[in-house]
Amino acid sequence: MKKIILTLIVIFLFSVSGWASEQETPESSVESSRESSISDQEMIESTPETSDISPDTATADEETAHVSTDIEQEKPKHSFGHKLLFYIPNRILDIFDPIRLRLRVGPGIAVGARVTKPISAFIGGYSSIYAGLPGPRMAPIVKLPVGIENYSGMGVSFLDTTGNGSFSPNYSPTEIGASFQLLIVGADIGVDPVEVLDLATGFIFIDIRGDDL
Repeated sequence: MKKIILTLIVIFLFSVSGWASEQETPESSVESSRESSISDQEMIESTPETSDISPDTATADEETAHVSTDIEQEKPKHSFGHKLLFYIPNRILDIFDPIRLRLRVGPGIAVGARVTKPISAFIGGYSSIYAGLPGPRMAPIVKLPVGIENYSGMGVSFLDTTGNGSFSPNYSPTEIGASFQLLIVGADIGVDPVEVLDLATGFIFIDIRGDDL
């Protein structure tokens, strides 16, 4: 009888311990699932922060690119060796810069006069080819003594509606002169005092007009 009672007690203890272990397992699984959901939520919350930072970073990169582009577009200063190499060609070009003397052939009727840009007037239009001294360059380029010249519109001082395209006469703002076009022939003469000064200072490596090669 005692053996039977002991056997029942042992079976009861084993069943109680098994039931307790089964109760602990769901709780641990619930806790682990809670921890995993919390970690997933933290990852989701961190994702918008990353996306919020990304546009700022992209903007900074774009600004840096614009700055570098602006630096690349700035005209580099010529070295003394470069100025010495182009000294004679630049002085020769400067000799012809102060004078504009163009003879034109082409259809049109026009008349104009200028004593610098503030005191200037033009009316008419023409399409022509020219030959002669092209006038002030105002840039580090070489102007040919022949070319195409088209000009039309009306202008008085700074109220200017003339077309200033690539084939316009491209007057300098300090030029003094006059022009006309009568049916198929025309002429344009002028002088620029600033170009005379640029010629003089060029002999001591001072380019006030910025047209040296």
